[in-house]
Amino acid sequence: MVKSCWKASVESDSRGCHDGLLWYKDLGQHVYGDFSMAVTQANSLLEDQSQLESGSLSSSRSGPYGTFIGVYDGHGGPEASSFINDKLFCNFKYEFLSLVKKQWLVKPKMASVGSCCLTGLICNGLLYIANAGDSRVVLGRSVRGTKEVMVMQLSIEHNANSNAIRDELRSLHPDDPQIVVMKHKVWRVKGLIQISRSIGDAYLKKAEFNKEPLLPKFRLSESFQKPILSAEPSLLVHELHPDDQFIVFASDGLWEHLSNQEVVKIVQISPRNGIARRLVKAALKEAARKREMRYSDLNKIDRGVRRHFHDDITVIVVFIDSQLINGSLYNNSLVSIKGGGRLACRRRCLIAIQIWD
Repeated sequence: MVKSCWKASVESDSRGCHDGLLWYKDLGQHVYGDFSMAVTQANSLLEDQSQLESGSLSSSRSGPYGTFIGVYDGHGGPEASSFINDKLFCNFKYEFLSLVKKQWLVKPKMASVGSCCLTGLICNGLLYIANAGDSRVVLGRSVRGTKEVMVMQLSIEHNANSNAIRDELRSLHPDDPQIVVMKHKVWRVKGLIQISRSIGDAYLKKAEFNKEPLLPKFRLSESFQKPILSAEPSLLVHELHPDDQFIVFASDGLWEHLSNQEVVKIVQISPRNGIARRLVKAALKEAARKREMRYSDLNKIDRGVRRHFHDDITVIVVFIDSQLINGSLYNNSLVSIKGGGRLACRRRCLIAIQIWD
């Protein structure tokens, strides 16, 4: 099994293509239009996970029909984001804590891994967004009578660098003056982690996991009675407008280097085919520019070391056909695709080996 997974290195097939540390699906069709996906790896093990599911949203062929999008930005390791990608529809929140308990003595690191979780569902003219963490979704809407595109951010980011999030944490933990701490010029929850909401991170949600054999760097000096981090997502329902053109879902690796306006502009002026890959390239070029190096030289840096220059980046661009959204017609295609391809396969093999050991 391990050998066959490692050899699954087809450069191009219906599920996507590979180019070094880049995986991409340049163009596909979902129920309500086209889509494009791309993932680039920076960590030693790819921590980003993503998926797009389109077709009937029930066991019945009669529908309802829709498209589900998920972006899962892992941290501390790939286990949590991989788990979400595999278990999202099966009560994953409780299953993952159960997995942590089972692995606690042999693999205590499981208590310190987590993942941001951004999901979107398009169905019956509505876009539903749920977000925990600092991934982001941005919509582009054409402005009638002009060539302009309006930029609309549809997600709230739970990152301690936001004044609103720091205020929220302080109000939830009024007796803890160290609930948010500036460390290395970055605000962090308990000086450990930037995000305030996530899946996983059991060591900051249950005191039973904040002790030996967990590594000392993750352990707090004092116990806690209630969870420090939350898994509760922010929710938004957006009624799709005839002028809504496209939606960009991406992990924070993209937004670290490109603004909402820059991303929407690139999508607006570019062909649909390969647009997600084009956005990843634009972010990498900006990452290289910030370090005063050439893009071509950045691409020569191997995973692991590359994390010093940029994070894993996942981008899913979903185009909206207003005729399909507002009518009874839809693309008669069933789509189920997970971002990363061979990169994700390689990661799953290593996880399997580690757990087996």
